[in-house]
Amino acid sequence: MNAAAALAATGAAVRDAGPDDAVAGVVPRWVASPASTEEVSAVLRAAARQGLAVVPAGGATKLGWGGPPERCGLLLDTRRLDRVVEHVAGDLVVRVEAGLRADTLGRVLAASGQELALDVPPGPATVGGVLAAGAAGPRRLRYGTGRDLLIGITVVLADGTVARSGGKVVKNVAGYDLGKLFAGSLGTLGVITEATFRLHPLPAARAWVTATVPDPRRLAAAEAVAGSQLDPSAVEIDVPGLDGPATVAVLIEGVAAEERAKAAGDLLGAGTPPAVSPPPWWGLPPAGEYLMELRVPPAALGTALGVVAAAAGPLPVRARGSAATAVLGLTLPADTPAAAAGAFVSEVRDALAGYGGRLVVRTTPVETPEPFARWGPVAAAGLMRRVKERFDPEGRMAPGRMPGKAG
Repeated sequence: MNAAAALAATGAAVRDAGPDDAVAGVVPRWVASPASTEEVSAVLRAAARQGLAVVPAGGATKLGWGGPPERCGLLLDTRRLDRVVEHVAGDLVVRVEAGLRADTLGRVLAASGQELALDVPPGPATVGGVLAAGAAGPRRLRYGTGRDLLIGITVVLADGTVARSGGKVVKNVAGYDLGKLFAGSLGTLGVITEATFRLHPLPAARAWVTATVPDPRRLAAAEAVAGSQLDPSAVEIDVPGLDGPATVAVLIEGVAAEERAKAAGDLLGAGTPPAVSPPPWWGLPPAGEYLMELRVPPAALGTALGVVAAAAGPLPVRARGSAATAVLGLTLPADTPAAAAGAFVSEVRDALAGYGGRLVVRTTPVETPEPFARWGPVAAAGLMRRVKERFDPEGRMAPGRMPGKAG
């Protein structure tokens, strides 16, 4: 039986792939769209027998993260796994299939006055994709990331084995916390098919306050708000140019939100009253084909922005992200010469190493050669390789996209 027939025999919808199915420029041979965990298992068993490399995908909003796969015979599209399996409103728990769109889940939960406290930009992002990418938005300050809200997970491994951990365990992989392993794994360990999350009540009110700071490297006021008893849910900064002013925005949620936001505005020196909606850039990455993620200890954020400015020189670097948790997106435009982008990345990494900082390159222009390691130095690279060998000994799940791999 040839590969196409073997995949079709699983019961999943299978078609030939086209240019629109490319993963960071690599076009797969086929696309399979299973509709259940059992069909995912059957597809991966068939792919294993045929020796096909597999890349899982949801809404494809983060397929560029992690770089191009070394090979890709099959794109496994999870979007038919789109059910809310169980919502126990009284216990603030929901179990969903991984292909469910995050915005659809938001609407379902809002009808019960609840939310999954992950900030996902508008669009087709799926719950499983958000988990697999390790994506998180402004409110990570208050609620953490997807892995912090996850209480149970179902995954299918490269050989078709179905494994579960956390809530309502049926089969566990002894010795491993699957939720923590699969969050941020970019599909390199297997396919997430279900997830169970802890929910929160929708806040009684929300208020945002914004202020302009003349120098983004001097963030004492933002730090004061983040550490205050005002209990902000997010403290974000938008830096259109490293040599000019920046905007700090604070979100306050819950009881007396407007009054607390006014107090936050006083600390920031804001000249405008609180608003009931966020600034237009809230929760969105800065525009640019080169997208990088900078992480430093919060106390070193001002220093880090100074390092970025010095390394950038004339390059038009933009920055945006959390002034409280010190996780920032940095971008360069698509026409930045590859050598200049590589020099910038290397200089920032070298300068911040002593501060405990890290710079990861998320996306690059597809047609541009990459003169840098996307991940940079990864202290746990050896451990990650051992986990990969345990879960995917043949190296067929998203090969080459594992965090810690050079290139």
